[in-house]
Amino acid sequence: MTADRHVEAFIEMMAAERGSARNTLLAYARDLADFSAFAAARGELPAASGAAVVQSYMASLAGAGLSARSAARRLSCLRQFFRFLVRQGVRPDDPSHLLEPPRPGRALPRVLSEAEVRALLEAARGLPGAHGVVAPAAVELLYSSGLRVSELLALTRTAIAAGAPMLTVRGKGGKERLVPLSAASLAAARALIAASPSSRWLFAGRDPRKPLTRQGFDLVLADAARSAGLPDGTVSPHVLRHSFASHMLARGADLRSLQLLLGHADIATTQIYTHVMHERLAALVSAHHPLARKG
Repeated sequence: MTADRHVEAFIEMMAAERGSARNTLLAYARDLADFSAFAAARGELPAASGAAVVQSYMASLAGAGLSARSAARRLSCLRQFFRFLVRQGVRPDDPSHLLEPPRPGRALPRVLSEAEVRALLEAARGLPGAHGVVAPAAVELLYSSGLRVSELLALTRTAIAAGAPMLTVRGKGGKERLVPLSAASLAAARALIAASPSSRWLFAGRDPRKPLTRQGFDLVLADAARSAGLPDGTVSPHVLRHSFASHMLARGADLRSLQLLLGHADIATTQIYTHVMHERLAALVSAHHPLARKG
C-alpha cells in the first residue's frame, strides 16, 4: 500500500462507503502507486499533481504498450481519486477532467470463408441421429438469413409452416423485421418440423414443450464443425451471422439493405463490415485501373 495519506484515505472511502471488492481495492492501490511513482519522479505529490503530469502519465502508458482498455481503467481510477480530493477540499480542481479515455480499436468480426461454410453444411447433413436434422437447419437459417441465435431459438413452427419466402423475426427491443428464407433453409426447417411433430418450437429441446437451450445449440454446431474438420472455436452462431454479412457485401449488397436484414438500429453498427467493401474496391482498382501495376 502506498504511504501517501490522501491515497490511503481514498482507498478507505472506496471500501467503507462504496463497498468495493477486495480485488478492486487492490487494483486501485496498484494504479495509484504507479501514478504516485510517476509524479514523484517529476517532483510532485500525487494529490497535488497538475494536468500536465496527468497527461504525461497517460501518454507514458500508451508508449509502454499498455492496452487501451487498461489505460482507460487507469484514467477512471485517477478521475475518481481527484474527484474525491475535490469533495474533501484538498484541491480545487480535477486535473484529469479534460482527458479523453483511450478507445480500444474495434476488432473485425471473425468470418468463415465461403468454402468453409460449404464444408460445414455438407458435414451438418452427414451427422448421425438427431444432429443430422438439427444441424443443417441451424446452419442454413443462420447463414442464409443472418439471424441472431436468440431470434432463431425463439422461432415457432407456425413461422415456417406457412411456407412464405419471408420470415417475421422479433429482434432486440421487441422490434419485428422481415428476413428472407432461401429454398434450402426452408427445406431444412421443414425437415426439422417433421422430426419433432409434438413441439410448438422450431428447435425443440429435450423437453418438447421448451425450445432448445443455447448450450444444446452450441453442441450441435460444434459437432458439425468438428465433422467438417474446422478448428475448435471456429464456428459459433455469431460467426455465421458475421459470415452472412461479410459475404453479402462481398457479392455486392449495399450497406442499408444489410442493416435491415441484420436488424441493426444504427447503421454505424453495420459499418464494421465495410472492411469487405474496401477490399472489393481495392481489388476493382487493381484489376481495372489503367495505371494499376500488373503481376
